[in-house]
Amino acid sequence: MTTTASTTTAHRSGRRFETARQVADAVLFEGYVLYPYRASAAKNRMRWQFGVLVPPAWAPAQGEHSLQRTEILMEPRGAATLSLELRFLHAQRRTVQEAHDDGTFTDTAGLHLPDRVLVPWDEGTEERVELRVAVPELTQKEIVLPFTRPAREDTEPVLDDRGRTVGRLVRRTQEVEGVVRLHAEELEGPYRVLKLTAVVENTSPWTPDGPAAREEALPRSLVAAHLLLGLAPGSFLSMTDPPEWARSAVAACANLHTWPVLAGEDGRADVVLSSPIILEDHPAIAPESAGAMYDATEIDEILALRTAALTDEEKREARGTDARAAAVVDLADTLPPEVLERLHGAVRSLRGATGGTAPGEPPPDALFTPDTPWWDPAGTAPAEPAPERVLVDGTPVGPGSRVTLRPGLRRTDAQDLFLQGRTARVEEVLHDVDGGVHLAVTVEGDPGADIRREQGRFLYFQPDEVTALEEP
Repeated sequence: MTTTASTTTAHRSGRRFETARQVADAVLFEGYVLYPYRASAAKNRMRWQFGVLVPPAWAPAQGEHSLQRTEILMEPRGAATLSLELRFLHAQRRTVQEAHDDGTFTDTAGLHLPDRVLVPWDEGTEERVELRVAVPELTQKEIVLPFTRPAREDTEPVLDDRGRTVGRLVRRTQEVEGVVRLHAEELEGPYRVLKLTAVVENTSPWTPDGPAAREEALPRSLVAAHLLLGLAPGSFLSMTDPPEWARSAVAACANLHTWPVLAGEDGRADVVLSSPIILEDHPAIAPESAGAMYDATEIDEILALRTAALTDEEKREARGTDARAAAVVDLADTLPPEVLERLHGAVRSLRGATGGTAPGEPPPDALFTPDTPWWDPAGTAPAEPAPERVLVDGTPVGPGSRVTLRPGLRRTDAQDLFLQGRTARVEEVLHDVDGGVHLAVTVEGDPGADIRREQGRFLYFQPDEVTALEEP
């Protein structure tokens, strides 16, 4: 067995993970900094919601968790080797200090420079733990790999346009400890199949003195933790579309706070991404995307246009918030018209990947040239007001109703499956142009519920994915 640990973002441990890493990067930085990319924005008060493994002493009282477990089936061939890559963000607290004539520095709420406004902010540095082990070793004993990222403090001088020191940035990182545990067991069946179990756990010994806010636990947490798994030679089985003979074994796999999907190049099954965000097999970054926007709940075109429309003062604050936010602003300001045009939408379901249509469907050109488009008022009767309540198992449900969330496996929205059994309050009943009904909800006990209501950023479920609770 060989193990390595690395903190550099430039390192790449082989071409096999290249395609999967593109998606993994989106997972790693999803919600890292949200439009309008300023520290003062309400959306950025509740950051890092996905894959956060907190210290075990802090987790139970706060309803968060300190470990995630991945279970998936694999079919190794010959002298197969398993490659593992754990990636996460390590939060570091950045404070801003103002320089004085006597050479001392004091904390300040912001430093105003011609091109940016520097403000306090929690940055995230990518960390990586890598492991390579022969498959037979996994069946003989549990492989345990502990890792530590030490506490550190760094300073960076801040110079004005004349080269004078006007302040400095102080970055403090707390120590974080963790462990990766691996083992595999051979299952009975018509083919040789192993069930692989991979556990990632935060083992940091930090214990808060009394009640502690989430902001105190984050620097000691594994943020956006996820795994990349590679098998050579051999293949993994899909968790959502396994062969018939393996369905019962797949159903018996228990995945906690993460979800494994086939990744890498389409058509291959030798790479798995175990992600805290629910994905489908072979996820991919849209080819139209011009760069990372860190807000995947929007589309790139809207984000680019809105970012370009920010005032100069807003852009100065965004550039001073974070280097990644500055890159988004620069990207939006320099997008060529032809690239922006490419972002104007792509209907992938109409691209005819197979070159044909299903029986009874109109030919492809009919999909693009209807006599009266669905959005044309002349093609529809006068709209009736949409009902504000919908029946759920015979019970009327509407704004203010309480429901229990029962998301199904067909859902692919982030964290939906992790909300199984949680109670929520219905905020709105929405109707789409195809006649579908959607319940906009906020989860009870969510500390960010008020912000979600203020911004209208709800979670959405269909009526068959909730159970109505009795009204008081």
